[in-house]
Amino acid sequence: MSHTFQVEVENIKCGGCENSIVKGIHSVAEVSALVIDREKQLVSFTGEESIKQTVIDKLRAMGYPEKGSVSGLAAGLTNAKSFVSCAIGRMS
Repeated sequence: MSHTFQVEVENIKCGGCENSIVKGIHSVAEVSALVIDREKQLVSFTGEESIKQTVIDKLRAMGYPEKGSVSGLAAGLTNAKSFVSCAIGRMS
């Protein structure tokens, strides 16, 4: 049974970030109705309950961690990863 999920994330800055997130999520999970709200820093998608954590883990690996889930040095590293993901998204 499909569910709709909303994940508040950090570091979404532009369309390049959005492109990277779309490609990244589609590479690890079967989701539908994927929506990225840059202003609210929100990623919404529909899929099976079993994929929610996979999507959250992929977002974190790309530099877009769930809001409040990282701090200190880890926050700095995810921010740096998001710049790389953003640059890749802008080129594609």
